[in-house]
Amino acid sequence: MRIVTIVGARPQIIKAAAFSREIKNQRTEIEEIIVHTGQHYDNNMSEVFFKELGIPKPRINLMVGSSSHGEQTAIMIQKIEQVLLKYEPHAVVVYGDTNSTLATAIAASKLHIPIVHIEAGLRSFNKKMPEEVNRIACDHVSTLLFSPTKSGYSNLINEGFKKTLNAKATIDSPNIYHCGDVMYDNSLFFSKISDQKSNIIEELKLEDERFILVTVHRNDNTDSVIKLNELFSSFLEIIKKHQIKIVFPIHPRTSKMMDQLLDNEIKKEIEKSKLFKIISPASFLEMIALEKNATLIITDSGGVQKEAYFFKKPCIILRPQTEWIEIVETKSAVITDTSAVKILEVSNYFLTDPELSFPPIFGNGNAASFIVEEMISQFS
Repeated sequence: MRIVTIVGARPQIIKAAAFSREIKNQRTEIEEIIVHTGQHYDNNMSEVFFKELGIPKPRINLMVGSSSHGEQTAIMIQKIEQVLLKYEPHAVVVYGDTNSTLATAIAASKLHIPIVHIEAGLRSFNKKMPEEVNRIACDHVSTLLFSPTKSGYSNLINEGFKKTLNAKATIDSPNIYHCGDVMYDNSLFFSKISDQKSNIIEELKLEDERFILVTVHRNDNTDSVIKLNELFSSFLEIIKKHQIKIVFPIHPRTSKMMDQLLDNEIKKEIEKSKLFKIISPASFLEMIALEKNATLIITDSGGVQKEAYFFKKPCIILRPQTEWIEIVETKSAVITDTSAVKILEVSNYFLTDPELSFPPIFGNGNAASFIVEEMISQFS
């Protein structure tokens, strides 16, 4: 059985590790062809992950690069179609909600190639987010839809998908599953490797120090002068009040927008602060080390929200809503959006080390195995 896996952004590259590892270790009858669209074109944000995570190097790199949503997606559709025509796979595997996911869904569905959507059913119920449009469109042309959470599974049912499993699913009679999260599989697998290979905690001299891990990269936050300045003002205020270090792995886009939009006084405060540590984009293993050792995580990343939960860390979500509603329901994560008042209020609470609960809502660490077994059953 031949499978084409399409990746293009950092989170997808990481998610693919669990799936590829399962195929390599357990299912040699599957040929997996990995295609990297090049959507994330910075070497630190993409190529390094293949090496670090032991994922087979992509056979094809489409080298699409960055451009407007429409232009980037159109180029990817054209190039992905050529790949699918050449290799004629039994199915195409996509992850999450990026432009690479949408482009693959369009190209594959028009060629009548079954689509396997891993991380299906997630909804923020905010169609202003391009990711929301991408994930909805992909779900509705997929043949096998694997949801990591019960709420994702329920969302699919609410949109008209049937619970009944077909012996041979099709685009018109798809199968939906609640299977757990492949990222939880990865976190269990890579946590020990991170302990062995990553020395970022020692490099940053954080061994015996409480610190807050902060990430900001979403366009809604980085491209608004008001939001960007409010966020960084709140971070500086947390440092002043609690005398706690902030570690900030900076996304290339965020760095660019900080240069353009951040108030000069805020820039000066950040530069002179000994407790505001801006570092280069962290590798996945470095991020695991930082997440495992942080006192608090503040982020607008969907993936980092989950990883905070995996490692039992409180999380402040810098978005107006989240597709991971379960972590908010446990009260281990709180949505603040970019409100400085809310960010300060919630950080004050979490930094008192309250007793929090982290029930097992993301499966048992065997999601990739379940997905591979079901694909073999459907497409062999």
